Amino acid sequence: MYHESAPSAKGENLRRTTAFRPFDPHQDTNAMCGRFTLRTAPDAFATNLEIEEPYPLLQPRFNIAPTQDVATVRQRDGHRTLDFLRWGLVPSWSKDAKGGARMINARAETVAIKPAFRAAFKRRRCLVVADGYYEWRHNGKEKQPHLIHFEDDRVLFFAGLWEAWKREEAASPLLTCTIITTEASPRLAHLHDRMPTILQDETIDLWLDEEVEEREFLEKLLVPNESEVLRADRVSTRVNKVQNDDPGCLRPPSGEETSS
Repeated sequence: MYHESAPSAKGENLRRTTAFRPFDPHQDTNAMCGRFTLRTAPDAFATNLEIEEPYPLLQPRFNIAPTQDVATVRQRDGHRTLDFLRWGLVPSWSKDAKGGARMINARAETVAIKPAFRAAFKRRRCLVVADGYYEWRHNGKEKQPHLIHFEDDRVLFFAGLWEAWKREEAASPLLTCTIITTEASPRLAHLHDRMPTILQDETIDLWLDEEVEEREFLEKLLVPNESEVLRADRVSTRVNKVQNDDPGCLRPPSGEETSS
């Protein structure tokens, strides 16, 4: 069902406001994966993934942060849709939504057994759409941000989970998601020992397949991406502040080469 294609022109997007516990930008740069980008229009990936229209246009984002709405691909009853879900999973049984900000990531090694994630792992898997993610390299007290992305900036599909949490005050449930992380590949381990699980080609179809529920089979999909075309570029410390969401976040530090 998935077919490879080259990236296309950037597009416009819909952005939504957050609704539960505020995101703390001072703690976020310690998270993995805690920030990412999506500058690619749906035309670059929606047709190849057989996502049904109409789907929302995407405003270029340069600094997506937890508790914000993120683009996801879900498959229900054999139909794939591009949906915005709140980043920070709230389990369906949770008494409130305050803990969502702490559930932005799930570890591949334990996601199938953790109470907060195990039901979604079995029945509510999704893709979180990005085209780069940030990681910080510590140098004493300083933290240098890097953007990890494919050399051609094509889309990254992170393995994710989603949940629907019923809000008493609202007719519709709150839809939230999390990104599954795995061990970092050797090429990226100098930045962080974890990385988001990046799915490609046939693993995308298997991950979204509603009939696949076998734990051992699904866990085998959650492995580090060893691609030689993933690169880490030094970028501006402007990205450290979540309020900055513009192309300036991607600029290299003055007088430095971008690649590392």
